[in-house]
Amino acid sequence: MSFQHLAIPTLQAWLDEGRDLALVDIRDPMSFSQGHIPASRRLGNDSVDVFLDETPAERPVVVVCYHGHSSQQAAAWLAGQGLAEVYSLDGGFTEWQLRHPDRVEA
Repeated sequence: MSFQHLAIPTLQAWLDEGRDLALVDIRDPMSFSQGHIPASRRLGNDSVDVFLDETPAERPVVVVCYHGHSSQQAAAWLAGQGLAEVYSLDGGFTEWQLRHPDRVEA
């Protein structure tokens, strides 16, 4: 299993249409608390087991990091855990915040 790349406009459209997906942010807790995409949840080593238990294998998962690099490794790992549809957000939170400053939650 592998992951796919996701462009920011696609994620924006999915969120706007209320698509059922899991949006996970793998940045450090402080960065996450200072700002994140609404509806996202922080995912770390301490919470990944619970996340995998709670998340149906068929639910799309979008992984967000700072710039879209670390999320690729995390997305590949999650896909390897049996999740069917895993995406890495290209440009990461940094690019999202630049394009959508009004769509950032602290």
